[in-house]
This record gives sequence, C-alpha cells and structure tokens, in this order.
Amino acid sequence: MDTLCATHDLLVFSHLRWDLVFQRPQHLMSRFANHRRVFFIEEPVIENITEPYLSLKEESPGLCVVIPHLPLKISNRERDDMSRGLLDEMIQGENIKNFSIWYYTPMALNFSDHLVGQVTIYDCVDDLVNFSQTMAEKETALLRRADLVFTGGNSVYEEKKQKHKRVHSFPSAIDTTHFSKARFALTDPEDQENLPRPRIGFVGGIDGRMNFSLLENIAALRPEWQFILLGQVAKTVQDILPKKENIHYLGMKRYADLPFYMSSWNCAMVPLAKHESIRFAYSTKISEYLAAGLPVVTTSIAETRIYHGKNLLAVADDAENFVKALDIVLAEKPSSQRIKSVDEFLKNASWDHTWERMSLLEIDALTRKKGFSPLLAEGLQTSFNTARGAK
Repeated sequence: MDTLCATHDLLVFSHLRWDLVFQRPQHLMSRFANHRRVFFIEEPVIENITEPYLSLKEESPGLCVVIPHLPLKISNRERDDMSRGLLDEMIQGENIKNFSIWYYTPMALNFSDHLVGQVTIYDCVDDLVNFSQTMAEKETALLRRADLVFTGGNSVYEEKKQKHKRVHSFPSAIDTTHFSKARFALTDPEDQENLPRPRIGFVGGIDGRMNFSLLENIAALRPEWQFILLGQVAKTVQDILPKKENIHYLGMKRYADLPFYMSSWNCAMVPLAKHESIRFAYSTKISEYLAAGLPVVTTSIAETRIYHGKNLLAVADDAENFVKALDIVLAEKPSSQRIKSVDEFLKNASWDHTWERMSLLEIDALTRKKGFSPLLAEGLQTSFNTARGAK
C-alpha cells in the first residue's frame, strides 16, 4: 500500500452498531478498508464503570470498530467531554494525521466538532431531523461543515439539496450475487422448516416504523398464511406486537443466512407505517427481495416510486388491499421475463458501483480544498485505482 495513502484514514461516526445488521455502513466501509484505514466509531456504551475507556476491535484488515465506554452516573456534558478526550487519545495513539471524516449522525458533533479533516462527508441515510429539534440543530451545523452530502434516496435528496450545494443521491445498493442465491432451493433453516406455506417474509428492524395494526389485520384475514419476521424486536414495541399464531418472530439472523430463509418464502412484504419519521424512508430490502426472486407487496413509502411502471412490486396501504395484492402475486407463476426485468433494474445497484462513485467524489472534493497538498489527492486516487482494479 502506498505510504501516503496508508495514512489517509477515514474516521466514521455512526449511530448504528457494526454488529447489529449488515447494511449500508458495513457494505461501504468494508470496501473503503481495502485501500485505507477505516475507524468506525460507534455511539458510547453507558455502563457501571468509574473510568472511561475505548475498545478497539479489528473487524477485518484495515477496519477498526471503536466503542467508547462511559460511566453511568455523569451528565451529558461530561460524557461528551470524555468522548472527546478518548477520541483525541485514539488519534494520537493510532498515528492518525491525514484523514477524512464521515458522519452518519450529526449528534457526533458533540464530541468531534474540533476535528478538521481533509474532507467532511455527511451520509444522510434517513431524514433524522424529524426525531428531535436537537438533531435538526446539529444537522444544520454539520451541513455548514460538510464538503459533500450523500443521501439514502431521492426523497432525502430533494430535501437536502435545498440546504447544501454538493448533494448526491445514493439510494442504498444491494449485494445482488448474495441474495440471488435464494432463487434456488437451499436448506430450510431449522426454525422455519416446519412452518406451513405460503410464507410471507420480512427482514429488518421490528420497531415503531412498522404498521403493526396492518400486520395483525392481514394475518387475521388469512390465518392459513404464515408471516415470518426476521430482525431485532425493539423494546419499545414488545407490548404491542401482534400475537397471532401465524405471525412468527424468528429474531436476528446472520447476513450470510438470509438467502436460506428467503429461498423458501413465497413472497416478501414491507408493512411500514405512514408517519413523519419515515417520510423519506428507503427500503433496501425491496431490492434485496427482488434479487432473491421474490414478489413484493409494500405500503406506499416514498421511495416505491422508483419502481413505478416496471411492474416489480405491488403497493397497498390497508389490510383488505394488501391481502388482495398478496393473493395476486401468490397465484402468479414464476416468470423468466420478470427475473430478466429485475436483473436489468438492479444491474447498476451494486455496492461496488456506489463505493466507486463516492470515492471519486471524495477525491474530487479533496482536489478542491485549499491549503492541502495535491499529493494527498493523487495518493488517494492511486490507492483507489489499485483497489478498484483488484475487484
């Protein structure tokens, strides 16, 4: 690895845990780590300790997951100060000198706003500002600092482009090769192998974004159908989960195992609620389901419009119409033409393609910065070319 590029590191501040679900941050940062050091800094773990500390874990060559551990009985201000101190210690200890900063959460500014990177990137996957006024204020501050803004879909892009001059839409991509394995007969996992068919599946967080009343009503209308949900159940919704016999919560699954579950599903569903917190939601899962060869029925989240006119999914928002849509897709026979249409639609939706475009934008932003050596951009371009050529 080029010596200069080896020191052009990437500091990533994320509200998502690395080990929770393998999604956009994991896909992208795994690729960036092929040609530079990536420090993936999670939100602090608050626990009953007296002294703060950092845990650093090498997740893979070039990729280090960083978790601050902070005492329980201290103020938010003290936590931010401790996080700032731990961050500075890590930067010094790991000899981090030339670096770009990548934010998934504006709240990380509470302890990182003193850092000055060669390039600052805000990857806005969802419109988080709807969650609180504080978040909105922090995002405004981050937008002032950012050299680039990436968005997780066209709806977020339309909103953010009014606030920043360099905004680029990157709807979350998929690993088509991984999920297309589900098009073939695979071993049925033990926890679903005894469930009758038809099976309608869902993968993702089971939380307040979900329309539980819709799910319960659908299950009541078709008690002979089995509804399988894979994902972590949020504590805040455990008391309101539908408890019908044909709804099965099978818990978190490894990313590698998802095609095995999907292989024996008859259809996939996206029963999200329609409220402000997901007004800009983009469901990567829709494309993953399609890659797996599954028909999809979804509620009308904003980003379903990218599929309109392509006959790739059905949209319904009430139980009766949702069931009607499921009836139709379940009755259809597999079609080679449909699979061809799916593959055509997904051909430019790979994570490699997204990573390449983001990398080139970062390099371009670096060349525009005043006060930084052009050798940094040249070196980063060289190592990027090497990483791209190795794929």
